[in-house]
Amino acid sequence: MNPIIKNHFTADPTVLTYADKVWLYTGHDEPPEGVDDYVMKDWLCFSSPDLLNWQEHPFRLKATDFKWASGDAYASKVIERNNKFYWYVAVSHASIAGKAIGVAVSDHPAGPFTDAIGRAQISGDMIPSTGNNKANLDPTVIIDAGNQAYIVWGNKNCFLAELKDNMTELDGPVQSIVLPGFSEGANLHRHGDWYYLCYGYGMPEKVAYAMSKTVTGPWEFKGIINEVPENCETNRAAIISFKGKNYFFYHNGKLKNGGSHRRSVCADELYYRPDGTIAPVMMTDNGILGA
Repeated sequence: MNPIIKNHFTADPTVLTYADKVWLYTGHDEPPEGVDDYVMKDWLCFSSPDLLNWQEHPFRLKATDFKWASGDAYASKVIERNNKFYWYVAVSHASIAGKAIGVAVSDHPAGPFTDAIGRAQISGDMIPSTGNNKANLDPTVIIDAGNQAYIVWGNKNCFLAELKDNMTELDGPVQSIVLPGFSEGANLHRHGDWYYLCYGYGMPEKVAYAMSKTVTGPWEFKGIINEVPENCETNRAAIISFKGKNYFFYHNGKLKNGGSHRRSVCADELYYRPDGTIAPVMMTDNGILGA
């Protein structure tokens, strides 16, 4: 049943499959009573063998685990490479204006994760000037068919850079991807011969997507696959394949006392058409019935 996590307010899902389980990492909304604003200090970790029964893992990655950060836990992405797990997060930088992206690493998907490099991977002084102190939000990372890793991120402007094999350093200049209606919440995945870039479209946010044969583009806009979620102005997609089916994770504001600042992660099935395009995702109360 949706939402799939009911004992916390959770947002901005990122998912991976490992050891016959789905691993779900989420933001954690926790504004005090009477406060109607974003208050996010850490990220949570859950796993499931069947998408029905979720185990919460006790380790929490906190924004202040990055000693160079002043706090604020925005959307994130976890990816595995060479039996290590890399957790890319957006936080507020303590000494460089604006938001920044850090990366933590662990030998196990449940953690513990520690700051991989002791500094921001991407800070406000490393990107083209946009006048937007939230430009470094919502990282997503993918390793392409040629074993090259890429990171994509942004708020109002979408950025792309190659990563070195160590997964912690940029390998070349920051580039821009032009996408209609791009707000934030980028998410990359691959299915068959296609790469897909999903993102928040407009405000309140729907989820739109583009397709390309390569991560560097050209990206072709394909339209909206998810409408504005119930009782929530934002949205962020995460897509995986697991046991022969495809799943779309997102958040809404449907838990008791929920809303745009007290969000809840949900999941529904996703379907690809024969030409590779994605059918609109139906947001349901029943959710996933098991894998």
